[in-house]
Amino acid sequence: MDTLHLLFNAVTVIFIAATMFAAGLGATVEALRGVFTDVPLLVLALLANTVVVPLLGWGVGALFGLPAAPFVALVLIASSPGGPFGAKLAMVQDGDVVAGAAMQVLLATIGSLTFAPTVNGILTAANVGNSVSLDVAALVWTVALLQLVPFAIGLLLRRYATPTAREWHPTADAVSNVTFLIVLAGMLLGSWRDVLALLGSLALLAGFVLAVAAFAVGTLLATGPPVRRTTMGSVAAVRNVGPALAAIGIAFDNQPAILGALAAVLLSGLAAALPIATVFSRRRNRPPRTGETR
Repeated sequence: MDTLHLLFNAVTVIFIAATMFAAGLGATVEALRGVFTDVPLLVLALLANTVVVPLLGWGVGALFGLPAAPFVALVLIASSPGGPFGAKLAMVQDGDVVAGAAMQVLLATIGSLTFAPTVNGILTAANVGNSVSLDVAALVWTVALLQLVPFAIGLLLRRYATPTAREWHPTADAVSNVTFLIVLAGMLLGSWRDVLALLGSLALLAGFVLAVAAFAVGTLLATGPPVRRTTMGSVAAVRNVGPALAAIGIAFDNQPAILGALAAVLLSGLAAALPIATVFSRRRNRPPRTGETR
């Protein structure tokens, strides 16, 4: 079991790095500059992901009357922006991959700083759970190593070795796609008992509703053409599991009930976000109708 766990972690790391590397290979400095100089987009994305979505997690958990363990799991996920699946869903929906990848890295970095106080504030107000204290430097370092560095390498190759970047891009995309499927399968196989145990509760529905609501908020609180706004929606819909897992280990002593609920919420959230991205991909790849805007 330990060997399988190590293999799953290794594939997950490869998936994150390959996805960000592929995004960097497809980016340009000019396009990236356009994202980071769009102040309204940055402000709205930060508002959506660090304020509105965490409050949605609290609201959905309270609305469904979730027990303590799934409530804590939902709040942890909702309070942790910048999940690496965001860039992948931008690719799946044929969205603005450059903006999605750049925003994902930015949100993951800022989320490393905002995660603990956000969780503490919500759990204290809701009178649930323990105080959360995390190693912020370790979280920022993890984001830099797994997401920022591969993206930057791909971006540099695109700028200074364009033929090589174009040659490597399909391979990087293929590695990202294959490892994405392996990670999804691993999550399902490794967590099916936890998911089954929660079938009689509202935890799965809560995770699904949170992802749909987060997609809507991320899309509405964005600027630019529809392709960019829906990309921001996908980035908001999938959250960063790293800080949530660290918090469960540090503040909740790896309680199996919270770990199981976290897996269930993650899977139900992906079950909502992935079909949404697929629908947009199919819509964008069919011939446009007269007067249609995408």
